[in-house]
Amino acid sequence: MPKRPTDPIVDEIRAVRDAHAARFNYDIDAIFRDIQAMEKTSGRKFVCPRPRRGPPPDNDRDLERGKRCGGAAKSST
Repeated sequence: MPKRPTDPIVDEIRAVRDAHAARFNYDIDAIFRDIQAMEKTSGRKFVCPRPRRGPPPDNDRDLERGKRCGGAAKSST
C-alpha cells in the first residue's frame, strides 16, 4: 500500500494533541475537564451549535453538554 504524503501542519497538530493527552494519561474525561478549564480562563466567548433534531440524549456526557450549551438537553428517563 502506498504511503500517504505527510502534511507538516497536520503532523504538528497531532503531536500537540498527543502531548496534551499524554499529560492526562489519555483519560478522556480528564482531557475534557482540562479543555473546559482552558475555555473558562481564555477570556473568549464560546458558542455551541444548535442541536440537531433527533432522539433525546441517553448518556451523562450528552446531558452535561446540554447544560453547558443552554440547558436544552433533557433526560429520556
